[in-house]
Amino acid sequence: MAKSLPLILIPGLLCTEALWRHQIEALSDISDIWVPDTTRRHTITETAADILAVAPTEFALAGLSMGGYIAFEIVRRSPKRVKKLALLDTNARADLPEQAASRRVGMNQVEQGEFRGVTDTLIPSLIHADRLGDKDLVDVVKTMAMDVGKEAYIRQQTAIIGRRDNRPLLPTITADTLVVVGREDALTPPKVAQEMADGIPGSELVIIEKCGHLSTLEKPEEVTSHMRRWLTA
Repeated sequence: MAKSLPLILIPGLLCTEALWRHQIEALSDISDIWVPDTTRRHTITETAADILAVAPTEFALAGLSMGGYIAFEIVRRSPKRVKKLALLDTNARADLPEQAASRRVGMNQVEQGEFRGVTDTLIPSLIHADRLGDKDLVDVVKTMAMDVGKEAYIRQQTAIIGRRDNRPLLPTITADTLVVVGREDALTPPKVAQEMADGIPGSELVIIEKCGHLSTLEKPEEVTSHMRRWLTA
């Protein structure tokens, strides 16, 4: 089978390549896939620049949560290189002051104490209530966080706080765009996905039922099916 565009998959906060494990396995027959490192920089712009420096001339781009923030910056910098764009469980808006303040409180706690990664108290904000007893899924989420670690977590949160409001960018996006969100996503709910889909000309919105924030892990087959269709359209 002839391969489609190269595909760059960008993880979210405290996530690694494991976030995309099903998509990597299932889509490698139609696309050459790369998951960049998003842990080394303190700004979204620097991370986007790092990715663009080694990315193919033209490519498909998918980002989940923080990965979506980075994807927006890549599109802003090189709109003609991004031929297809998938925005999963993410948000075009910048942090509100109270959101940024909450992140800083968490960062200060981490800096002054032990890094605990994703704890049991945080899991309900990340996955659907029906999956809280899924030990394999919960273990993947916790392992990713510990693999990212304390210092990278602080860098990532700093970058998220400093991100742009990407709503003015939406009408200028010409890439074939897919917007995906879990119906019960508590962090980036369907209303912000709808806002992105409404703002990007010709985009498609897909809502994944009985799914929280980490759609690629919670409903991997369904998400991968939509991404395959998006890639090959």
